[in-house]
Amino acid sequence: MSSLVASGKTKELFETDNPNILKVHYTDHTTAGDGERNEVINNKGKMNNEISSLIFSYLKQQGIENHFIEQISDTDQLNKRVNMIPLEIVVRNYAAGHFQKRFALNYLDNLKKPVVEMFWKNDELHDPFINEDDAEALDIINANEIKEIKENALKVNQIMSDLFDKMNLILVDFKLEFGFDKDHQIILADEISPDSCRIITKNTKESLDKDIFRKQTGDIMKGYQIILDKLKQEIIL
Repeated sequence: MSSLVASGKTKELFETDNPNILKVHYTDHTTAGDGERNEVINNKGKMNNEISSLIFSYLKQQGIENHFIEQISDTDQLNKRVNMIPLEIVVRNYAAGHFQKRFALNYLDNLKKPVVEMFWKNDELHDPFINEDDAEALDIINANEIKEIKENALKVNQIMSDLFDKMNLILVDFKLEFGFDKDHQIILADEISPDSCRIITKNTKESLDKDIFRKQTGDIMKGYQIILDKLKQEIIL
């Protein structure tokens, strides 16, 4: 039996026969409010595994190096083992969430340019916002690495925004994480799914992501299924 390496809010990581490869299991857990709300939603793990697998495969086609290797079951995939950088990189195209509240903006106000923000992954401090100088001073990452991550994040944003635009959807904002591979190269990692993105329909501005769960406005599985169906139609692997 594979030994558990790490367990997060919605995923579990297991050893494999190859020390440079991990098996990632997507669970049905759904969290909000910094993990204070935690519910099990049937088949959500399967849905996110498939969506994330499609997006990572597509990004690799577009030249974005990442940790994804292959989907091996409904809920599992193989990923390259990476040393994760303890930062959440959030790219914002429209005002929503904390950004909207922080600057007293209207929901979905268009931003003049994409905004890249960083949050330090620290449970005790509730993942605080930090700037580039903070990250360097705390010895989390150096200036060149920050520059590379921001450039990659903006590339991913352009690729994904164009992809969702073809699907008649709008990418409002999303979270990325990066890590160092065995050659100490920075690559995209973790997960890209409706759990980590805000995605709305162009026409009605209806949420299809975890905001449905956060705001308790309906069944998130319906929104996730719409995204998955559209991705399957648009992406040719």
